[in-house]
Amino acid sequence: MIPPDDAPLDLKLWLRLLSCTVRVENTIRSRLRTTFGITLPRFDLMAQLERYPDGLRMGELSKRMMVTGGNVTGIADQLEREELVARVPDPQDGRAFVLKLTPRGRTVFAEMAAVHEEWVADLFRDIPSDDKATMIALLDTLKKHLND
Repeated sequence: MIPPDDAPLDLKLWLRLLSCTVRVENTIRSRLRTTFGITLPRFDLMAQLERYPDGLRMGELSKRMMVTGGNVTGIADQLEREELVARVPDPQDGRAFVLKLTPRGRTVFAEMAAVHEEWVADLFRDIPSDDKATMIALLDTLKKHLND
């Protein structure tokens, strides 16, 4: 994904962002599979539920993970079989349910999340803190622009 030298700056920026994202994601994806035997989507679903101890409806999970409802259902089914998540009645709507981490799921996720955080720190370790702060500020500006 190397654009030619005379490519427009917008295209160069897009390809550079994409290239960096793919490299980081592939590294994390591989390490999750090798170390914990879990896929990145399963880890991501558990991460969402960890942030919301009261649980989330499947539609909300789908929106937050930016995947289809069918994908979320398949991942949830797998995690439920492993007793890492549970479907419980939604207290605000008895016809619906929310997905929550089980106590075992919380323990397993906490272990994975701690190691995941170390991997991310390792990937960015050699970048000076000032450069990281600058990149965050610039990406915040980009995100705000794209949201407008």
